[in-house]
Order: sequence, then structure tokens, then C-alpha cells
Amino acid sequence: MKYSFSAYLPYYKRNLQVAVPVMLTQLGAALVGLFDSIMVGHYSTADLAAVSFSNAIFFTVMVFSMGALMGVTPLVGHVHGRLEKLLTQGTTDDEIAHKHEQIASYLANGLVFTGLMCLFSLLLLAPCIPYLDAFGQEPVVVACARPYYILIVLSIIPFLLFSFCKQYLEGLGNTFVAMLITLGCNLLNIGLNWVLIFGHFGFRPMGAEGAGWATLIARSLMPICFFIAMLSKAEWRRYLKALRRWMITRREVEHLLAIGTPIGLQSFAEAFLFTASFIIIGWISKEALAAHHIANQMCDLTFMVALGIGSATTIRVSHQLGKGDIEAVRMASHASMHLCLLMNTIGAAIMIFGRNYIPYIFTDDPLVVPIASTLLLIGGLFQYADGLQCIGAAMLRGIQDVRVPMRIALFSYLLLALPLGIYLTFYVNLGAKGMWMAFVIALAIPAVLFQIRFHKQLKRL
Repeated sequence: MKYSFSAYLPYYKRNLQVAVPVMLTQLGAALVGLFDSIMVGHYSTADLAAVSFSNAIFFTVMVFSMGALMGVTPLVGHVHGRLEKLLTQGTTDDEIAHKHEQIASYLANGLVFTGLMCLFSLLLLAPCIPYLDAFGQEPVVVACARPYYILIVLSIIPFLLFSFCKQYLEGLGNTFVAMLITLGCNLLNIGLNWVLIFGHFGFRPMGAEGAGWATLIARSLMPICFFIAMLSKAEWRRYLKALRRWMITRREVEHLLAIGTPIGLQSFAEAFLFTASFIIIGWISKEALAAHHIANQMCDLTFMVALGIGSATTIRVSHQLGKGDIEAVRMASHASMHLCLLMNTIGAAIMIFGRNYIPYIFTDDPLVVPIASTLLLIGGLFQYADGLQCIGAAMLRGIQDVRVPMRIALFSYLLLALPLGIYLTFYVNLGAKGMWMAFVIALAIPAVLFQIRFHKQLKRL
């Protein structure tokens, strides 16, 4: 069945209303990493490589835990969609109260689940501290990396708590609060970067370590701001007041694990590919690693836009599914794909046409700039596959289909792309370009398979 632009227009508007705050939230988070890189890069190339190397290890684990917490959104969103339907139908107060109780239960069990994710993350990240030199990086990079790495590992506790609150409110359809908190704390982070990296107002210049302190302070404030925001609105305050110890059950926590773990593993597979690429490219030279970091930072910015649209897709799909409107599920999903393709075109054009100028934002090193320019060209070309796989995964999350996408991701990112990247990098002697060519293939396969899977699931629904 074909639809006109006018038929999609209401869906574009609704999706964007939800997506724009998420996009700004994700872009704000990416911009902190970008400013970290710019400021640290102008402090020294070794410190830039240290930040890149540390974040590569950190984000592999953090992405799994954040991905697992994404399972909260479709679960809360599904119940919220049913609640909206009940309110419009004028059903009994008991039925409405039961749905409110279910939403409060997800808050209680979600906090327990978040605590488990924090413990899991620390158990994986902390033991790496004394063994950072075992990853084959240059000694000067490891020396700069260790204090920065310790600080960002500590920051994972408040950051995951913030991530859970964000996913919970997104399930309720609100994306604005997370945007305000993220942007405010990120501005604080950037200001602290300037003070601590270069040494202003009496502080000594700390380089990468200063960026680590700025990150820890800003992230620690984020969950505090979220709980203050929840207390400020009657509907959300209702769920906080409704929390009871008896709501926390093994069954509900296991349900969150069953939905969240496949999402986390899917996110982990993609993150592991990029983490491995940082380590592998670091074997070439610190200049290649710094160039790889620059190109990756730019691609992260465009991916944050796709991730924002993807988050909105999961929210909209789960709400429409809760209402039982399958046609609206289809239309909302297609509208997100159209929006993502438009944004990817803009991102690809910026990277391709600006590839000779963007590297100078980060560094003046004449050995880094030409490598970064080439990687930006390839990065521009894989924007479409990257965006569409993100939206496809979000569509499937919205209908709580998570296990098959996980298997597709594990195959594409780990069994195919990683060996291919190593082969092209070292055996074909393409250097860092070889790894980026493997990225294109790794992202294109799930981009296609996720779409096929979603439309098969829609027919079943």
C-alpha cells in the first residue's frame, strides 16, 4: 500500500516532537566528547590518544549496560499506551489504577536492575586499571590514560542511574527533561574542561586527567537533577510515592533482564567492533589512532541524530502497539526511516565536502590530518547504513522483538566485520582505511535484515 506525503505528515510531526529533544540530548552528550577531544588534542597528541584509548575500553562496557536499560522504554511505553487507551474509553478507576501500579512497579524494579548493571560494569572495568599497558599502546599514551580511565570508571554509577531515569521517562513519552539536564551538565563539563585541562583559576594543567575530573563531576549531578525533576510534576511524583518494597520481585527483574540483555548484547557487539578498531589502529601509530578518533567523533555526531530518531521510534511504536493500532505502528516506523535518510544525507555531505578542513578543528599535526581526511570520506559514505540499522533496531525494540536482532548484530559486527577489518588493514596494507571499509559492510547487513524482520513481525501482529 502506498501513502502520500500528506498521509505521513502527521507522523513526521509527532515523531519529531518526541525525537528532537532526544536528538539534542544525544548530540549534547556527543559534543562533550567532541570538546574533550578538541581541548585535549590541543594540549598534546599523546593526551588525545589516551582519551581515545580509555574511552574505547570504557564505552564497550558502558554501551552494554546502557543498551540493557533501553529495554525499560518499550515496556513502560506499552503500558502507558494501554493507559492512554483506557482513559479515552472511560473505563473503571480500578483498571486505570492497576496500570499506574504497573508503571510504578517498573520504576522500582528498574532501579534494582540499574544497580545490578552498575555492579556488573565495575566488575568488568576496574580490573583493567593495572593492565592498561597490556593492550599494546605506546607507554606515553598509557601513562596519560590511567588517571583519566580511573575517573571515567567511577562516573559510570551516576551515569547509568541517569540513563535509567531517561529511559523511564521516555517510556512515559517525555524526552524534554533529559534534554535540559544533559545540555546543562554538558555545558558545565565543557567549562570544567577549560579550567582543568589547561590550568586556569589556580589549577595546574592536567591534560587528560582534567577532562576525567570534569566528566565525573558533571555526570554525578545528572541523576540528582532527574529526581528533582520527577518530584516537580504530579504525575511522576505519583510514581515515586507509590514505590513499595513488595513491588520488587524476582520475576519482574528477570523480565527486565530478558528484554534488556539482548539489546545490551546487540549494542555491545557494535561497540566492541569500534573498540577493537581503536586498539588495532593503535598498533599502526599514535597518529593513525588520533586520526581514527577524529573521524569517529564526527560520525558519532551524526549517529546521535539517528539514535534520537531511533529512541523516538521505540517510544511511538510501543505506544501505538499498546493502543492496538498496528497501522499507526507501520506509519510511525516508515516516517522515522524517511527522517533518518534526510538527516544522513546532510551528515554525509558535511563529512565528504568538509573532510579537508574538519581535522584542523582537532589538531595541527601534519601526520594526523591527511589520514583523518581519508577516513572522513569513508565515514560519510557509510552514514546511510549506520542510520538505517539504528532505526531498524529501534523499530524492533518497540514491538519487543530483541533476540533475533541480537544474533544478526553478533554475526555482522564480530564474526564478519572484525576479521575482515584486520585482513584489509594489515594483509592488504590499507591501514586505517581497511578497518573503515569493513565498517561499511558490517552496518549495511543489519540495516537490510532488520527491515525484513520488522515487516515479517508486523504481518504476524
